[in-house]
Order: sequence, then C-alpha cells, then structure tokens
Amino acid sequence: MNVSINTTELKETLELTPSDQNIMLVGKHGIGKSEILTSYFNSKGLKVVTLFLGQMADPGDIIGIPSKVEKQDAKGKATSRTDFTPPYWFPQDGQPIVLFLDELNRARPEILQTVMDLTLNRKLAGKALPEGSHVISAVNDGDEYQLTDLDPALVSRFNIYEFKPTVEEWLNWAVSEKLDERVVNFIQDNPTWLDGDNCEYKGLDKSADRRAWKHVSDIMLKVDVIKDIHKRIIAGIVGVGAAAAFIQSAQQRNAITGKDLLLKYDKTLKTVERYQLHEFAILNESVFRFLENVSLNEREKKVAAENLGQYIDFLRTKKKREALANFTTIFDKGTYEKAIAFMVVNAPEVYAMLNDFVDSLTISPSSTTKSQMN
Repeated sequence: MNVSINTTELKETLELTPSDQNIMLVGKHGIGKSEILTSYFNSKGLKVVTLFLGQMADPGDIIGIPSKVEKQDAKGKATSRTDFTPPYWFPQDGQPIVLFLDELNRARPEILQTVMDLTLNRKLAGKALPEGSHVISAVNDGDEYQLTDLDPALVSRFNIYEFKPTVEEWLNWAVSEKLDERVVNFIQDNPTWLDGDNCEYKGLDKSADRRAWKHVSDIMLKVDVIKDIHKRIIAGIVGVGAAAAFIQSAQQRNAITGKDLLLKYDKTLKTVERYQLHEFAILNESVFRFLENVSLNEREKKVAAENLGQYIDFLRTKKKREALANFTTIFDKGTYEKAIAFMVVNAPEVYAMLNDFVDSLTISPSSTTKSQMN
C-alpha cells in the first residue's frame, strides 16, 4: 500500500523533498494533481512543463529530432555525428524547471525507456536538465484505465504517494475560486458525489470528478432558473445520477450558508432556529470556510464580527449544546487559520470564549460542558 497524502501534506512534501529526488503521485483523474503542482511551483518562481506521456507516439516527442552535425577536426578533416535538436519544452536559458510527466503508466514502452535516463541522470540524449530541476510523475490507478505495467527499475526511482485530497480542501478551494454556491452547497451536503463514488464505471458513461464539478459551476453561474436543457448539459458533465441528485438539491435546498449568517443574520435567524444538529454542523463549517476564503471590506468585517457574536450567544442561550460543541471543535482543530485570525482581530470576545471553552473541556469534559453551555 502506498502512503496516502492530502493537498496540504502534498505541499509540505514538495517543500521538503530535494530537487534530485523524483516524486510519483498515484490517484484518479480529475482530482487536481496538475493544478496544485502548477500553482505551488509557480509561487516558487519555477516553470512547470507538463508532458502527457499517454498521448506520445514516438520518443522524439521527448528527446527531440535527430540531425546530422558536420564539423572539421584540427587537421581540417570533415567529421559528422548525430545530435538531437532539443524539443520545444527543453529549457534553453539554463533556468531550472519542473517536468511533470502525466499519465506515466499509459505511455508506450519505448516512451518509458526514454524516461529512464531522465529520472536517473536528469539527462535526455546527453543534454542535462538545469541544476535544481524537478521531475514529478502522475499515474492513474484503477481497473477503469488502460494501463501499462511499469518496470520495477523505473518505479524504484520515485518516491511514491497516493494523492487523496480531502473534500474539505476542495470546498475551501471552491469558495476561494467563487464557484457557484449551489455546487458548493451540494458537495458539502453530499460529499460522496465529489469523486463519483456513487457510480460504477461503464465504458463511456460519464462520472463525476472534481474537474467536472468546476465545469458544472461554470454553467450554473449563468443560470438562475434551472430548465430541462440545463439538466441535460449537467448530465453530460457529471453523469445522469450525479446530475439528478444535484438538480434536486439546487431546486429544493433552502439552507443557510456561512455568508448568509454573517452578513444577513436577522434574515436567517428564523430558519436557523429550526435547525437540527446535522444542519448546524454544515452551517458551522460553512461559517469557518467563508471567513477563511473571502476578502471583506471594513464594513463587512464589522457586520460579520457582530453577527458571529450574536450566533454564538444564540447557541449558548438557546441551549444548542451539541451545535456549540461542534463549532468549538472546528475552532480547536486550527484548520481554518485565517478564520481564527479574523476572530482574534475583529471578534476577540468570541475568540476568548472559545479558547476558555476548549481549556475547560481539556480539564473536565463532563462537568464543564454543562457549565459552559448553560
């Protein structure tokens, strides 16, 4: 079994791994491998070159085209040799790059042989990659893919990790990228649909994945009233089952989001008062996610801080004990660092209360739960 890492752990792994060590990521298609790698390395000032090895038919696509080079030796005698014209992607300026070898286990055997020297010696046809260059590969894993068995000697040249980004990481990304709220809400309520876990692959049947939900959002941002044509379009993106579940959710869901609660508290209170615990859990996560990913102006910060305080007071005074405990648990995990920083600066009373509550639970959970939540 390969070691499993999420998005946060992948970034930490990239930070710690020296450039002369190769990394292989194992995972499904459409989970954001190339996007995350490109974003991370671009932030470090490195160019990412992606080669889709499964689409290459000839080693020349990687090493370049052979050509005859004629020279004269010291005695004036003509000599010739074969050299390779560097391919389009090969760095000519001496600056290090990140070479991302996607679909490694869908490549032809002759392509894989070309990759061998690259992964061991950082060379292609005798030409060395610039010092500090990284080589990272990605492979698809699953019975639904047409795959090539990899040579153990090639596999041994990589540090191998199974990449499993969490639903929470995708939701945070979706909010920060301003995906359609109906898509975000649906995945928050139905996380198993994010990676198509509710459906079995059958030939050309479409199934949902993270890339596909971004495409759905692109469609939905243009749609106010869902019509039959929209249902068909979405089904072609994520499959019939996922589309049906999403459409039903988008048409029926009347849930309050973190944005609604913090910016329009008075209009949401009547609905929130009727919430059950599982609905509070979703709302609490949405509050943290909103504060984590959205930039607010000074007026909005003031409104959000006041409404956050009112919400916490509501949970305490209305004896919503389990809901307050859930909110405090999310706070204590420390996952949403920007949200916590917002509380420190803009809602210090809330921050202090949550910290006191966490401390009291650490000392005596059974006794303090009652005293803190009453």
